[in-house]
Order: sequence, then C-alpha cells, then structure tokens
Amino acid sequence: MRRLAFIAGLGIGYVLGTRAGRERYEQLARTARDLSQTQAVQSAAASAKQAAGTAANKVGQAVADKVGDRIPSSVADRIPYLNGRQAVHENDWDSGRI
Repeated sequence: MRRLAFIAGLGIGYVLGTRAGRERYEQLARTARDLSQTQAVQSAAASAKQAAGTAANKVGQAVADKVGDRIPSSVADRIPYLNGRQAVHENDWDSGRI
C-alpha cells in the first residue's frame, strides 16, 4: 500500500511539475539561490563545516591512536595523524594476517 501511495505521489508531482513549466522552475531556483546567500544560512553552513571538521579530527586521532603503529610506514607517511609513528608490523599487510 505504501509503495502504491509513493508511486501515485511521484506521478502527481511529475504532472504538476511539468505543468508549472520552466518559468516556475527558474523562479524556485532563483529563490533557493537567494536564500542560500543570506547571512543566517551562511553562518549555519560555516558552523556545520567547523563542527564536521572538529568531529573528523577527533575520529582521525582516535583511529591513529588505535591502529597507527600497525600501518606500514609507506601508508602512514601519507596520513597526517600518523606522520612520525613507526610501523611495527610492516609485513602483515603482505601476508594477509590483518
């Protein structure tokens, strides 16, 4: 029943959308573009970007603390969180033991 309602809604949306035409689409796109340029949206986007960066840094550091010494130095040299750590099990990657 849900699938039928979804398909019906999709069909109705398509029909109404095509009747609205290109002019309505352009109007909606312009409104969305103008909204995205407001100070409130810009501020929220900057806050979200900063929060995501902070979370990524925490996760990266946690992963580095857990597995940093098990990664071959050839890989660890390319990962900022692992730079400077020594790989203890250099051959484990080739042997399939990981």
